[in-house]
Amino acid sequence: MTTRTATGGFWLSHGLAPLLALLCALLLLQGLHLDLWLARALFYDPGAGAWLGSGSHAWWAQDLLHVGGRNLIRGIVALTLILGFWPPTQGADAALRRRCAFYITVSVGVTVLLVGLLKQLTNTACPWDLSVFGGAQPYIGLFTRRPLDLPAVACFPGGHSSSGFSLVCFYFLWRDQAPRRARRALWLALCVGTLFAFAQEARGAHFLSHDMVSAALAWCVSLAFYRLMGPFRAPAESAARD
Repeated sequence: MTTRTATGGFWLSHGLAPLLALLCALLLLQGLHLDLWLARALFYDPGAGAWLGSGSHAWWAQDLLHVGGRNLIRGIVALTLILGFWPPTQGADAALRRRCAFYITVSVGVTVLLVGLLKQLTNTACPWDLSVFGGAQPYIGLFTRRPLDLPAVACFPGGHSSSGFSLVCFYFLWRDQAPRRARRALWLALCVGTLFAFAQEARGAHFLSHDMVSAALAWCVSLAFYRLMGPFRAPAESAARD
């Protein structure tokens, strides 16, 4: 296989295919109003006027998966920095260790900051604010322009789930040196992001489409920095492959 073919296959499997899958999923969710249907079927009790993840009985959504999950991601980033920059030794291995730590920190940080910025720009309401769920805001689809006379809102994409999905950077970190570990890291990151998304959707903070876009943004950010900074291989291994 030539280098050009390998590169083309990489972008097809890691770039084009995931983006096309996301676009199809969003069109399906919006076209069939599945966001609303799933929220009603799984998370909202119209009789009680309450969400599954709200109230004193739902500590798992607010305390465990929201607050605890946020602290988990911060802890992972902090531990990565400590292991990457301490002890402050010299040499090729130490330089690689610092580059890996920098990659993880930047990928997670940029993902969270980008999603936070987009939330301010997209002007999309949270489910708990919608009139169909007891709120005051009208439901407006993702592909429909929000009227200017409505108050500004900021709920798309999903912020909390983006921090969980940002852990896909570990897949790219280990992709070239430990493929099996990379695949496990990918599945773990997707599971963490999905748990965070479930908790927020159960609280009425987001729709499924919000969190799917967050997952895609996390993937694209990690992929972009991987192409800029990777591959992350030990010096001896890189020399042997080159």
